[in-house]
Amino acid sequence: MKNNSMVENKILHRNRTGIFRQFMISAGNFLFRYRNMMFFVVGIILVFSTKPGFIFDSAFYDNCMDGVGFAIAISGQVLRALVIGKDYIKRGGRDKKITADRFVQGGIFSHSRNPLYFGNILIIIGMGIIYNSTWGYILSYSFFIFGYLAIVMAEEDFLGRKFGEEYEKYCNTVPRFIPRFSGIRNTLSSGSFDWLRFIRKEYNMMCIWVSSVVVLAMWEKIVHSGYDANKSVIQVLSLCLIPIVIFYCVTRYLKKTGKLST
Repeated sequence: MKNNSMVENKILHRNRTGIFRQFMISAGNFLFRYRNMMFFVVGIILVFSTKPGFIFDSAFYDNCMDGVGFAIAISGQVLRALVIGKDYIKRGGRDKKITADRFVQGGIFSHSRNPLYFGNILIIIGMGIIYNSTWGYILSYSFFIFGYLAIVMAEEDFLGRKFGEEYEKYCNTVPRFIPRFSGIRNTLSSGSFDWLRFIRKEYNMMCIWVSSVVVLAMWEKIVHSGYDANKSVIQVLSLCLIPIVIFYCVTRYLKKTGKLST
C-alpha cells in the first residue's frame, strides 16, 4: 500500500509538472510574439500607477539608491555587450516565432544559456531600484521575471526538439541564467570583440533604457518635492537627453547607410 501511494504521488507530481510546463511554454510563445510592445506598455502602466518612494526621507540615501540601481543596470548592459561582441546569436525569431539557424555554445553562452535575458533582468532590476516603489518592485519584478522565464522555457522547448541530445547535454552543464564564472577570463581573452556589431545591434536598446533612467530620475524628483524645488537638477538631467538623441540619430543613419557593416 505504501509503495502504491508513493507511485501515485510521483505520477500526480509528474502530471502537475507537465501541466505547469505546458502553460509556461504557451505563455512564453505568446510573450515572445508581443514581448517588445507588451513589456514597454507594462513599464509605462507601472510608472503612472505607482509612486516612487523616498528612502529614510533623505535625499542622500535616495541618491545612493539611484547610484546602486544605475550600477546594476550598467552591469546588465556590459553583459549584453560581451554577448553581442563575442559569439552572437541572432535575436528576434522569424515571423514573430521562436527560431534558431544554429546552436551557439561559444563565448558567454558557454557560461550562461540566456545571458542576454539575464542582462535584461539586471537592467530592469536597476531601473526598479532607481524608481524605488514598493508596489513597483512587487508588480514589475513579478511580471518581468515570469515573462522572461516563460519565454526561456518556450525557447528551450523549441531548441530541445530541434537539436535534441546535443542541447540536452548543454542544458545539463551550463546554468540557465546566472553565468558560471569558471573560465570566464579565458573566454573574454580569446577571440576579438566586434565593436561595429555591438553598436549596430545594441544602440537602440542602450538609448531606450538610458533615456528611461534619466526620465525616471526627473519624475522621481518632481514627485518627491515638486518641479520648482528641483528645477536646476531637472534641467541638468534634461540636457543629458541631448547626447543620447544625437548618438541615436547618428548611429541609425550610419546603420541605414551601411557604414556600420563589417
